[in-house]
Amino acid sequence: MDAGIGASLAVAGAWFFWSLCVVGWLGGFFGSTVGWAVVGAWIISGALTLIRPVEDMLARHLLRLRLPTSVERQRMGPGWYQVARRAGVDPNRFTIWIQESEDVNATPTPGHTIAVTRWALYTVPVHHLEAVLAHELSHHLGGRAWLSLLSFWYSIPARATLIAARALGRLMRKIPALGCAVVGFLVMGYTGLVLVVLIFGHGRLWPFLFLTPFIAPPILAWLSRLQVKQADRKTALLGYGTLLVQVLNGWQMQHQNTLGQRGTRRAEFMSGRPALVDRVHVLESVRTY
Repeated sequence: MDAGIGASLAVAGAWFFWSLCVVGWLGGFFGSTVGWAVVGAWIISGALTLIRPVEDMLARHLLRLRLPTSVERQRMGPGWYQVARRAGVDPNRFTIWIQESEDVNATPTPGHTIAVTRWALYTVPVHHLEAVLAHELSHHLGGRAWLSLLSFWYSIPARATLIAARALGRLMRKIPALGCAVVGFLVMGYTGLVLVVLIFGHGRLWPFLFLTPFIAPPILAWLSRLQVKQADRKTALLGYGTLLVQVLNGWQMQHQNTLGQRGTRRAEFMSGRPALVDRVHVLESVRTY
């Protein structure tokens, strides 16, 4: 099995498992029959993502991307065709979108969607922009468009849970009394569900499923960091390693970050993006001849 497909399957399986737990929990509140019907409908709905207009709709509304203007297409066009030629792929197979972000790289996108951040598009020179495009394309090399689309679709319930958890964390910092009250109520409810499962014996698997909110996030964060590093290696193998290092250095200088800065241990552990210094080490470790 190709290493890229193996990594994609690992990421897809982790996201699917946690999302299945979330959907199963939500559906279970309405009874066993309704719960299984909800799970079944959710699984079947993944087939819709394989329709190209649906993929574009996901890019626009869920990933919050926009199509480039004619001027932006002219700026990216020559570099994009050069990158595609080096990678040996059809440039018309993919659609390039713009992410309104000040990050150096866009969020990895599924299917035939490739995103470039507004910062990269308007800040870096054209030949450096080519390296950024190579990195974004590298997320798609060695994988399968249908697999990445299904992985993204089935990850939505888990991602929504993560967003809700982070929102609760921000609430606790801003309004400690209210935040602690909400979290306390959720913890008591969650503990009650776990006790019911343990006491009435719904099988050996169910207690393990209730641990997924604590196990899944660090695993998924590690897999996301691994994907970024793999894309960096592929970018270097395409011959853009040095240029991408220069882009990363330029980004950290503009944003007054320290290249080796990692933040707190918890932030590093839960982040889906590697530290810039780790990315530079990966890019510099690849030798092209």
